Amino acid sequence: MLTLKQIRDNKDFTIERLKVKGIDAAQTIDTIIALDDKRKSIQQALDSTNAELNNIAKEIGSLFKQGKQEEANQAKEKTAVLKSKAKSLEEEAKEIERKLTATIVTLPNLPAMIVPEGKSAEDNLNVKQSGTIPSLPENALPHWELAKKYDIIDFELGNKLTGAGFPVYKGLGARLQRALINFFLEENTKAGYLEVMPPIMVNEASGFGTGQLPDKEGQMYHVTVDNFYLIPTAEVPVTNIYRDVILNETDFPVKLTAYTPCFRREAGSYGKDVRGLNRLHQFDKVEIVRLEHPDRSYQALDEMVAHVEQLVIKLELPYRILRLCGGDMSFTSALTYDFEVFSAAQKRWLEVSSVSNFESFQANRLKLRFRDSSKKTQLAHTLNGSSLALPRIVAALLENNQTPDGIRIPKALIPYMNGIEYIK
Repeated sequence: MLTLKQIRDNKDFTIERLKVKGIDAAQTIDTIIALDDKRKSIQQALDSTNAELNNIAKEIGSLFKQGKQEEANQAKEKTAVLKSKAKSLEEEAKEIERKLTATIVTLPNLPAMIVPEGKSAEDNLNVKQSGTIPSLPENALPHWELAKKYDIIDFELGNKLTGAGFPVYKGLGARLQRALINFFLEENTKAGYLEVMPPIMVNEASGFGTGQLPDKEGQMYHVTVDNFYLIPTAEVPVTNIYRDVILNETDFPVKLTAYTPCFRREAGSYGKDVRGLNRLHQFDKVEIVRLEHPDRSYQALDEMVAHVEQLVIKLELPYRILRLCGGDMSFTSALTYDFEVFSAAQKRWLEVSSVSNFESFQANRLKLRFRDSSKKTQLAHTLNGSSLALPRIVAALLENNQTPDGIRIPKALIPYMNGIEYIK
């Protein structure tokens, strides 16, 4: 959530930066400033009324001591009128505050200055591409056919048990899932990330804290009886560990990693791009989250991008790194890098990770602050990244590594596969 200070002190800048995300915020910002002015005016009237009440209270005591009963009673009658006025002002102030907050939360985060302009994924900037795209024989199979051939993923059974987008992993398919999860967690903990195992359902406050609510409630599975939400990513519970927390400057960096299943309704998704593992309603993902001093958050972002890059390299997958344009960025992000791997049988790039800096946007919602060297509190910066999301990684591994001997397991995963080198 943008702060009032950001909006008021830098009105024109805020309007111009939000245009990069395709948002015309001029009218909304005028509304916010008008509401804030009204809030201040009401608060001044309330403070004045309360001050008058305090003065009269002192006067009443003095009048009673002097035996001026009638004058004291008249002052008490005036007090009753002022108390009614104060109550009315308090209620009006709460309503204005509610409207003010409700309006501010409709504004997305400001994109960083290096974010390229653009409206969609076609306008993203390719900042790096590496690895050799494998040449497969003409009879190469897409991963959904390989999954059936080797009996490792059953999409039809998942449809029977739940519905489309909920596959069942079997045998070496299940082991490959587990191997990838363990590999990612081990690599993350080696890099200094503390592993946590959070709940996979969160309350409304947690959804608001990281920006999923009220922006993405339609994409989340809602447990209506308890008003809980199934998490779309471990970012939500892990970052919310520090909701309403004040850190010390010396606590930075805070580095956390977590494996969780993730749930996304993906309403409106259909067609060839969602076939097989390309887009699921339930999938496994390992996440990294960092809390940083504002002065170091972009250095931290570069470190996270480099870390995710090494994971993809160790999996021997051709990849590219994209800097997202304004129109393709999330509501909460200030700067995002996407990782895509090439899926040889589908002949297309598949997104497997997003690594983002949210600056103070989430921290303001979370009330996540830290004490600096002067003991003043200020908002921290939050970052997160997929490290990594499994479905499309598995799709690319199956397709790119199909051989006459079976599906080759990348060298880095063999220890986690109990020495198995091929899925046969």
